[in-house]
Amino acid sequence: MPDPGETGRHPRIALAFDYGLRRIGMAAGDTLTATAAPRPAVAARAGVPDWGAIAREIHALAPQVLIVGVPYNADGSDGTLAQAARDFAVQLAERFALPVAHVDEHGSSLEAGPALRERRASGQRRRRVQREDIDSAAAAVILTRWLAGEGDRKT
Repeated sequence: MPDPGETGRHPRIALAFDYGLRRIGMAAGDTLTATAAPRPAVAARAGVPDWGAIAREIHALAPQVLIVGVPYNADGSDGTLAQAARDFAVQLAERFALPVAHVDEHGSSLEAGPALRERRASGQRRRRVQREDIDSAAAAVILTRWLAGEGDRKT
């Protein structure tokens, strides 16, 4: 079954973001392998991202699509940062002239944190788990959801 994120038979690179007021987690992946890997989180000050760091990541990876996690509540209503995440998505599209898709990021950090801690406890991860690690692992969860067909398909 072809991935809905593919255009024809050409795999695409995707870069996902877990937006936050202090940090923005990032993860990269592609539609061919349908895998996602965390990238270093970037700093934000009161929700204003380090655009230079984001630009460097975009230029280094050359993604064809950007994915932004939008926090919805369990009942589907907007979470407290939903509008800020959508505004961030608009700014990404304007600054980098790339299509931006949205994915519900509800629970992505809760899913990512224990998995990282379990890897550390098992010895697979040596370094202590920090908040930046969880943010980027949450971005990987968001990207994995998009690769699985969740969210919208702005292409």
